[in-house]
Amino acid sequence: MQRRTFLTGTLLGAAFAAAPVTALTTTGAHAATVTVSSIADLQREIDRAAPGDRIVLANGTYTVPTNGIRISGKNATGNHITIVSQNRGGAVLQGERGFVLSNSHGITISGFAFRQNQTLVIPADCSDIRLTRNDIQHADVAGRDWVVVKADNVKIDRSFFHDRTTEGCFLVADGPDAPVDPDRKTMVKGLHIFRNHFARHSYGGTSGGEAIRLGASHRALDNAGAIVEYNLFEECNGDNEAVSVKSCGNFIRYNTLRTCKGGIVLRHGNGSLVHGNHLIGGVEGIRLYGNDHKVFNNHLTGLTKRALVIGSGSARDHLPGDSEQEQQANDAVDRALITHNTLVNNWRCVAGENHPERPHEPRNVVLSNNILVGGSGGLVEMGHNTGFTWQGNLLWGSATNGNIPAGGFVRTDPRLQQGTDGVFRLASNSPAIGAAVATSHAVTDDLDGHLRGSSRDIGSDQYSTAVPVRSPLTATDVGPNAA
Repeated sequence: MQRRTFLTGTLLGAAFAAAPVTALTTTGAHAATVTVSSIADLQREIDRAAPGDRIVLANGTYTVPTNGIRISGKNATGNHITIVSQNRGGAVLQGERGFVLSNSHGITISGFAFRQNQTLVIPADCSDIRLTRNDIQHADVAGRDWVVVKADNVKIDRSFFHDRTTEGCFLVADGPDAPVDPDRKTMVKGLHIFRNHFARHSYGGTSGGEAIRLGASHRALDNAGAIVEYNLFEECNGDNEAVSVKSCGNFIRYNTLRTCKGGIVLRHGNGSLVHGNHLIGGVEGIRLYGNDHKVFNNHLTGLTKRALVIGSGSARDHLPGDSEQEQQANDAVDRALITHNTLVNNWRCVAGENHPERPHEPRNVVLSNNILVGGSGGLVEMGHNTGFTWQGNLLWGSATNGNIPAGGFVRTDPRLQQGTDGVFRLASNSPAIGAAVATSHAVTDDLDGHLRGSSRDIGSDQYSTAVPVRSPLTATDVGPNAA
């Protein structure tokens, strides 16, 4: 059964044309909305859809045929074809596969509950694809990632990835499969991952259970430029790396990790920015390998292992032409900037590595304007390093200073106040106010989204009485029903 409504020249059509982006509707001169109540009818309408069309699948539970719901040969960039569940989560797709895309551009898939056995792949011959407001809980099959992106200009937003116990990732950013030229090892470009909720990954193995993996060892030297922002991670315990970055030039910002075993790890690649993130009450913090990263405005508290690790390497640098084994190894940190972070009540605040298989020490790292507070152990426990610059840091608590060099810090009470949102911010009489030293990278705002101005404070918080623009995320801020 299907109901077809033409919107051209109607008040309803005008309303759709004026709808905000969160409504995910785009109309053209001949756009239509169609409601269907079977997979056969859904397939038929997809096959004949034109740019701007909106196809609605009625609420219900559907077993998808083995070959999936095919979206092939569609070009609607700039005027998306939208395929949507009648209500968010109302259309439940079961079976071996869900949507199978090929050679298509400008497609939005919204509001479905995915319960498939096979990976949902966005292949390299597609682009401008959006997955939004979906509930994703595929079959708990070991070694099978749930969503893999191989196409450029993909958006994945306001979706709920949840409840997994086996090896495999919730979401992987990859690249084209190997073409005729085997040396082409490129990453997807233009990937935007935002306002998603990743929850309850309980795989107990040593690796392979990341919430998000951005890249792969053999693609790590390619610039991806992915933006991962405003996502909430809760109980992501399938790996020590909740967000594993294996590519260059990415932005990991404004995310919240609560009670996660995994942290944010720049595992391979260079030149990524990690800023404005909250890591609260979990195990791992932020760990770095590679060159020219910037880590600033992060808030790390209550972590039971090392909050910030500056890694050593089995290689000085990864280079084009490295063997597969060399590509998988860690490369040492060079020229990182770590500034304006607040680390409170973690097992260790800043640490290095003395690993027998990683003889290459980190070099030429700047650590400035950070607040480190702890109750036991040492605040700084660096391994071998060369050419480090420590300046303007503030240390406090019954924990010892550790091996931070004299002159790189002051020991005084920063007078932090913990807000109802759990964030440690500066009190009005904090000695951190106006005490920051200049850095090579101008940090223009703070953790809360407040401008720093010309007189900058130490730590992630710039003292202000204004309401924070950004705060730690909760489940109401992300997922299918988020604004």
